[in-house]
Amino acid sequence: MISPAEYDRLDGLAQAALVRAGQLTPAELCAAAIARAEAVNPQINAVVHPLYEPARARAAAGLPAEPFEGVPFLLKDFGAQYAGAPHTSGSRALRGFIPKEDAELVRRWQAAGLNILGKTNTPEFALMGVTEPLLHGPARNPWHLGHTPGGSSGGAAAAVAAGITPVAGAGDGGGSIRIPAACCGLFGLKPSRGRVPTGPEQGEKWQGAAVEHVLSRSVRDSAAMLDATQGPDAGAPYFLPNPTRPYLEEVSRAPGRLRIAFSLGHPLGSALHPECATAVLDAAKLLESLGHDVEEVPLPFDGRAVASAFLMLYFGETGASIAALARHLGRPARPHDVEPTTWLLGLLGRTYTAADFAAARQSWNDHARRMGRFHQTYDLLLTPTLATPPVRIGELQPKPLEQKMLKLVNTFGLGGLIRRSGIVEKLAEQSLEKTPYTQVANLTGQPAMSVPLHWTADGLPCGVQFIARLGAEDVLFRLAGQLEQARPWFDKRPVLGGG
Repeated sequence: MISPAEYDRLDGLAQAALVRAGQLTPAELCAAAIARAEAVNPQINAVVHPLYEPARARAAAGLPAEPFEGVPFLLKDFGAQYAGAPHTSGSRALRGFIPKEDAELVRRWQAAGLNILGKTNTPEFALMGVTEPLLHGPARNPWHLGHTPGGSSGGAAAAVAAGITPVAGAGDGGGSIRIPAACCGLFGLKPSRGRVPTGPEQGEKWQGAAVEHVLSRSVRDSAAMLDATQGPDAGAPYFLPNPTRPYLEEVSRAPGRLRIAFSLGHPLGSALHPECATAVLDAAKLLESLGHDVEEVPLPFDGRAVASAFLMLYFGETGASIAALARHLGRPARPHDVEPTTWLLGLLGRTYTAADFAAARQSWNDHARRMGRFHQTYDLLLTPTLATPPVRIGELQPKPLEQKMLKLVNTFGLGGLIRRSGIVEKLAEQSLEKTPYTQVANLTGQPAMSVPLHWTADGLPCGVQFIARLGAEDVLFRLAGQLEQARPWFDKRPVLGGG
């Protein structure tokens, strides 16, 4: 039987290697993961749909002899569907929804040998950069329980940081892999648009802005997971060339001398938290010491234009999600079916025209071209992942006066009035002020990663982001492997009950 300390020291590939060597069984790994979950989950509220008995049965029956044979795994309760398991998307309106078919990505995860233990907490429809749904309650950051683990993959990040599983499924439509990675001291890579399948039901998610992958403690687990899942499925709307070699091999290859630009400018003109600035400056010094060419530059994209285009997507997709609830409810959705902020976002989505949405969508190409020209000079862009360290639980929730306004607006359907008043722009800027760096890569489709190189004076993680040209995950993995060797983070662990 594996001890809690031994389980905690192993990443996913190391666990699977012991299984293949006959030193561990999938059943022992499953038991260790469930024991860890039972010890720490009451504190962090990360796993909201335990699926322990089916996982025990699969472990006893044996799992595919693939790179992650027997490794415990968690799915985000949004995105890739898992047949027979609850799929609430963090919404009270979807309680009781059980998909009948696996997503292609779930099939590939299972084919890689992973053993699914349950599903993790997420904000309603994965809309927020914090994970505090009314349905399940807030997920908490293992590094400090009073702070958020980020969002929307906050439950996944909390679970991995707390040592329940070495890797967990996540999705990123505006930063939802990189934000929780930065908050929880993890490695989080958002792959290029089209790298990971979205079928069989969807051709693209959020107009192509959203992509799914994982959160992990080690770089190599992330790379091996992308090896297991990358490539189009039937009917895929995008196609990227296959990588030159397995991503797992890239992690141990020297990255060469890279041209890396960094920027401390806030995309919306607000103040950057000193700890986040320190994280970037310290990373720049580390990169120079490793032989890279590092230069400070202004942000190469128009932050306000990116925010505007992203918010049009945000409003429109929320409105579409609310409209789609009719299939499950058997009637049109009503304000009480979803959270007040969600309903307001949907109202706002209905105040714009199809022409408005199309114009915003066309602007994505402008941002992609601008970043393409930037990458003719620089291999990578280094920024903070967040503009502030992890915020406290509840800090970004509407204040009492705002709650009253939301109720009034939602009751009388005053989305158009709110839009014309100019309040939308103010609320939108406030909502993105703390997370303004991640959305550009979603609009352009570029791969980007958050790397845990800095912890604040209060002991909270504070990640830094690297953005690469489209299709250049190999460059990111090579650099991440080098950084992981130069400044290891795997053994930096939060202290929670249960060892």
